[in-house]
Amino acid sequence: MGATEFHIPALSSKVREGLAVSEGKKYIDATVGGGGHTLEILKRGGNVLGIDCDPEAIECVNRKWKIENRKWKGELTLVRENFAHLKEIAEGHGFKRVAGILFDLGVSSHQLETKDRGFSFNTDAPLDMRMDPNLAVTAADLINGLNEGELYELFKKYSEEYHSWAIARAIVRARAIKPIRTCNQLAEIIIRAKGKRSRFDRTHPATKVFQALRIAVNDELNNLRKVLPQAIDLLEKGGRLVVLSFHSLEDRIVKNFLKDEVEKGVLRILTKKPIRPQEEEIRANPRSRSAKLRIAEKINEDEL
Repeated sequence: MGATEFHIPALSSKVREGLAVSEGKKYIDATVGGGGHTLEILKRGGNVLGIDCDPEAIECVNRKWKIENRKWKGELTLVRENFAHLKEIAEGHGFKRVAGILFDLGVSSHQLETKDRGFSFNTDAPLDMRMDPNLAVTAADLINGLNEGELYELFKKYSEEYHSWAIARAIVRARAIKPIRTCNQLAEIIIRAKGKRSRFDRTHPATKVFQALRIAVNDELNNLRKVLPQAIDLLEKGGRLVVLSFHSLEDRIVKNFLKDEVEKGVLRILTKKPIRPQEEEIRANPRSRSAKLRIAEKINEDEL
């Protein structure tokens, strides 16, 4: 499986421009995925520390590296770990000061399309949604274990789903008859709870709830809050922080963090507004539609 088969990265050229790769410099791809962004850095002579909590992602990139490494100028180090521990990982692998750090947040094409991972509402796969298979709690555990109020809070907090109460109520009623174990099973409950009009939505009626469950299972927002300050500590003067988000809550966290660091005199924002994909890219890669790219550079206070 190649990098593009595993995942088609969004805004790839803009990410490359944002990182401003220099030969011999060190870079961290904190969400290596299928390695699409990493390979572009390596081609330009950057040395990369690639991190991912998904063993299938690490395996994909490692296989690609073994086959094609002679084509690349840079060196690659791969680590299977959650990026919440970024600073410890980086320092342990000789990346104490780096020229750029990339976060491509969210779920990969491979994770969505691999049936037994349980990310997609279009399959009869078990409700899993763990990016790291070692995590203890699955989406099924949350759906069958939380009470109605807790389900409502989860959906409202992580997806801003308008029908959160109706969906939570429908789930509790359905699981009283039979445990909810599969993606299709949950999707049908959501469709019925939202009513007939939802069938004509631009996106699948279950999209927001599945998104909320994925965020909760993987503790994505808390991990993002933890890692951003670590990333700043690792950047050298002039180093770039490049963050690609696909969810309004992620983008809000990134936006507010960058604003705070600018006020402290630590960063300079290079994207006044987030960069969005053009229609041509969206047609070629529909999953890029919600992508937002923010780029910042580490500076000294006396440069302001």
